[in-house]
Amino acid sequence: MAHLLHLDSSINGDRSVSRKLSARAAQAWLAAHPDGTVTYRDLGANPIPHLDPLAWEARILPASEHTAAHREAARIGEELAAEVLAADTVLLGLPLYNYGAPSSVKAWVDRLIASAGDDPSVLGAGRELLVVASRGGGYGEGTPRHGWDHAEGWLPHGLSLTGLEPRFITAEFTMADVNPALAEFRSHAEESLSAAEREIDALWTPAGATR
Repeated sequence: MAHLLHLDSSINGDRSVSRKLSARAAQAWLAAHPDGTVTYRDLGANPIPHLDPLAWEARILPASEHTAAHREAARIGEELAAEVLAADTVLLGLPLYNYGAPSSVKAWVDRLIASAGDDPSVLGAGRELLVVASRGGGYGEGTPRHGWDHAEGWLPHGLSLTGLEPRFITAEFTMADVNPALAEFRSHAEESLSAAEREIDALWTPAGATR
């Protein structure tokens, strides 16, 4: 039975574009896998603790030397790794905050790698990772801030040890409706969002089928 791990990381609740897109992707996945199951984790509303000295010590110390605190620190990463290992598809909603990924996503990556022992690549074996991203402005080729989106640039590198290779679907200028300085880009924002929705809708549709 197919299994989806659905992660959100936005702190903007119902206003979040990445949450709306990830929900749409989850529905598209379920439509293609009607008998599939889903695990949902909200990194934005319930962030996991960042990697700390206890978690790091738990990784490098022999199990015989672990204290109760070490075991609890290790448990968090083991739980996250188990969620990935149980999934055929991992879906991540990824907003851009201050030109980078939310710290909750960095914590998730760090905990995964720390929990995976000597061979983190087992986490990526046979799994797809879809990242639905949102950017408040525009960072594409030819824009003044081209290259400032460090979330999309960092995530493949951050996850490289795991073997998970993210595929990105991105909506940009999502702040155009609320930031007067971006008002001229509202039509572009609508086009970008519509393009992302179309790409999501086509993800798991069998060839020749319609949705």
